[in-house]
Amino acid sequence: MTAADAKPRRRVRMDHLDRLLELTYRAERTHFWFRGFRRFVAPWLATAAAGRTGLRLLDCGCGTGANLALLARHGRAFGFDITATGPRFARAHGVTRVARASIGEIPCADASFDIVTAFDVLYGLPDDLEQAAVREMARVVKPGGAVLVTVAALESLRGGHGALAKELRRYTTASIAARLASAGLEVERVSYTHCTLFPLVYGVRAWQRWRGGGTAAPSDTEIGVPAAPVNAVLSAALTMESWLLRVVNMPIGSSAICLARKPR
Repeated sequence: MTAADAKPRRRVRMDHLDRLLELTYRAERTHFWFRGFRRFVAPWLATAAAGRTGLRLLDCGCGTGANLALLARHGRAFGFDITATGPRFARAHGVTRVARASIGEIPCADASFDIVTAFDVLYGLPDDLEQAAVREMARVVKPGGAVLVTVAALESLRGGHGALAKELRRYTTASIAARLASAGLEVERVSYTHCTLFPLVYGVRAWQRWRGGGTAAPSDTEIGVPAAPVNAVLSAALTMESWLLRVVNMPIGSSAICLARKPR
């Protein structure tokens, strides 16, 4: 990696990203969505590692750095984020292998990582930068190595949180698989996640769009931790879904996850 404070060459608006990172930092330890996310991702990372240890792993757009703990189970984990806020929060988590950089121009050598991840990053990138990001992830992963991404799913689930995050697109499992394949990666598995909560999310987002006259206004209500009993019930629902996801793919959900490999 480059120096921790290396400045990215591509410029993007930072204000909404900084706000989103601040809210995420407050919620991600206990919020049911993040708990479910970690339970969904951990087995897919284990599959990507294929029983190997001592790997080099890179999280692109690492945000607050909290997910680097998942990667570190399999070796040395590095991360970078386009914002200055992300690395600062990461260091507050005790994570030091973080840098400031753009996913469109990853400051790493070709074929230098065993596993490369991007969690909820691609949906907020303009088309040209999204395509560059996927090519860059394919470039820095080793032959036989894995690329694991998660993205927001289904256009019918646009709502206030997506407006807050400046969401540019939502994916289907087919479209995210096609995007990774376009960079020469071979898709191993793709599924929706957060299927259990789909009726709840759909209802909330539809109401937000109706209230906004067809377009939801930015809202941070979904990222706030709900009352403890509600948070516990929703966490339990996602835990049960994560067990099921180990053996079958989900037919629908508010997010999608895709695992691909670089041909040897």
